[in-house]
Amino acid sequence: MDIVIRRAKEQDMDGINDLLCQVLMVHHNGRPDLFKAGCKKYTDDELRDLIQDDTKPIFVAVDEQGKVAGYAFCVFQQHIDNNILTDIKTLYIDDLCVDEQIRGQRIGKRLYEYVLGFAKEQGCYNVTLNVWSLNESAMKFYEACGLVPQKIGMEHIL
Repeated sequence: MDIVIRRAKEQDMDGINDLLCQVLMVHHNGRPDLFKAGCKKYTDDELRDLIQDDTKPIFVAVDEQGKVAGYAFCVFQQHIDNNILTDIKTLYIDDLCVDEQIRGQRIGKRLYEYVLGFAKEQGCYNVTLNVWSLNESAMKFYEACGLVPQKIGMEHIL
């Protein structure tokens, strides 16, 4: 399958929304106490705004027909003049997904490597992300990409 990775465009919104629903269901199935079923992470207006926002770039992997096979939602982060944190520039991956129908074809790895290259071009010090512990396949994928834990969130359900 020929895949091109590029910045998302409005024409990609339906495909992005389909993948957002896949991600939501992984989270809902793993933690129905936290994640609702049958809803959208972003309204169409919010997604349209994000696609235009250079501080929150979205990258898509598209096939020969222009169908969205995967995406990476990113956010630039920097803590200028913070009392305790250095001024490093970080590219945070808010969400990375490959269509569950075509996983295993290294599309996720290509998306991740594209994001790394973009972050380097933008002068970032690092790339970070969060992954839910319920999503073991994603954790294994990120570890295989060379990511290591930076911090761990913990909870105690009352």
